[in-house]
Amino acid sequence: MDIKGSCISSTKDEHGPIYVYQTRTSRILSFDGKIYQSSMKLNDINGLHLGYTQAMMTALLFIPQINTATIMGLGAGSMVKNLLSSFPELDVHAIEYREAVTNVAKEHFYLPDTDHLFIHIDDAANYIKKTKIKSDIIFSDLYNSQGMEPKQVTSSYLRNCKNALNKQGILVLNIWNSVINSTAEINELLEFEFEKQLLSFKVESGNTIVLAFKDGIPLINSADMQAKSEWLQEKMNIPIKCYVKLIEETLIL
Repeated sequence: MDIKGSCISSTKDEHGPIYVYQTRTSRILSFDGKIYQSSMKLNDINGLHLGYTQAMMTALLFIPQINTATIMGLGAGSMVKNLLSSFPELDVHAIEYREAVTNVAKEHFYLPDTDHLFIHIDDAANYIKKTKIKSDIIFSDLYNSQGMEPKQVTSSYLRNCKNALNKQGILVLNIWNSVINSTAEINELLEFEFEKQLLSFKVESGNTIVLAFKDGIPLINSADMQAKSEWLQEKMNIPIKCYVKLIEETLIL
């Protein structure tokens, strides 16, 4: 199905086209004119409007204080913008393979110019293997026009992400439309690399969100989780509370 709206920008690099569409209310980034890579509401440029990106933020329920975040896959910068607008002192490292995508995010999606944002033009697997930066949280959302990037569910990539986390850090994965690995294979790999310290849940869009904990799942009672979800919901302006029940009901992989 083609994306509805007017194409307001079309560019191309060695990896393919990059389109920006605009409707009456939204601006959309796409690599093929069919699948949304990012979506921005024109009246809420720092908001998260795709359900799976909102769900990925539930990992913040388990982090007492966040100082450094890494985002694998910049796209239009939706997660970057939401985090920086919600936590002004947070340092965010965004890794993007295609410099042309970064330029589009700056030109059409209001990616901020701030000393707290560090953009690395690099292959995600190469970056995470070499980085010396330790993050409280790593968001991995690596997709192209064909679907999920296969390297996102390889043993070496997951292990390197784990090594790049602080002691109580969390890797957050968006798993969707994988034709490379079966669900069972992905689960087995995650269990091995993170020693079964995992929570996962599926959102309405069909995406599976995986929270992989470096040093065990923190104990948090229902009342405290509800209180923190209310605080985060107000601070980030996203409906985190609706995902709390999914987390509380989820099974460890």
